[in-house]
Amino acid sequence: MKWTLLAAPLLFSSSVMAAQLDAIRSCHEKPLPAPRAPETELIVAIDQTTPLSPSLKQMVADNVKAYLQPGHAFSIAVFSAYTQGRYTEVLASGRIEAALPKAVRDDISKPVLNKFEQCLGRQPAQAMQVAGTALRSAFAESSGSIAKSDVLASLKAVSALAAESRAPQKIVLIVSDMLENSSVGNFYAEQGKSVRKIDAGKELRSVEDNKLLGNFGGAKVYVIGAGLLSVDAANAKSYRDPKTMQALAEFWSAYMQKSHAELVEFGQPALLRPMRQ
Repeated sequence: MKWTLLAAPLLFSSSVMAAQLDAIRSCHEKPLPAPRAPETELIVAIDQTTPLSPSLKQMVADNVKAYLQPGHAFSIAVFSAYTQGRYTEVLASGRIEAALPKAVRDDISKPVLNKFEQCLGRQPAQAMQVAGTALRSAFAESSGSIAKSDVLASLKAVSALAAESRAPQKIVLIVSDMLENSSVGNFYAEQGKSVRKIDAGKELRSVEDNKLLGNFGGAKVYVIGAGLLSVDAANAKSYRDPKTMQALAEFWSAYMQKSHAELVEFGQPALLRPMRQ
């Protein structure tokens, strides 16, 4: 069944939504053992300077949904331009706990085990509700009119979430045009109407000089929205030169490598296949 979280009414906007951190109540009450660390953690970072089409929003939602399963944790963050008060912020996080190993189950009374399993059964739906609210909030506050875009500084901040994760597998989904527009660099041309063909090596040296490399802790990174411009919606003839987009992809691939991550797919703007688990 398709996850229609984007069709649901917006419950909160990001300007008033209280952060829902560790939003899913643990099922591991006494006398049960403490929960194990998650096997996989998904971190979603949404650039609010990049408005998406309904189909791209649904692509984000579908890829997030695939990771909301037992043994996984998730965080959903937003970022924008520091100069306009839209700071990097985690809107929601949670963990869906895994079933107990058989050796542990055999030592637990049936009533306690039944209560535990009923609790586990509710966690995926709770995760979908929390993640859905956060995604709708993030998308509702996105705007193409924000003048600046601190992608590099924001991703350095987001990388700390991955570096601190105890999960052996870390996945980062970046929803952004990946076009820096700050004092460090400007990836736009023609006053924001097109993408500038950058010199990937030169831009990377500037990143290093400004100490803007991150540490993603070995995460695998996917991007949705690369190269999107705010003028696209009104200009059906908008065109991306392949060489320009190749240079942009080369820069971000090198950036991720130096930031202890692997850029698996650079969606221009859509992913060609779902994120791998």
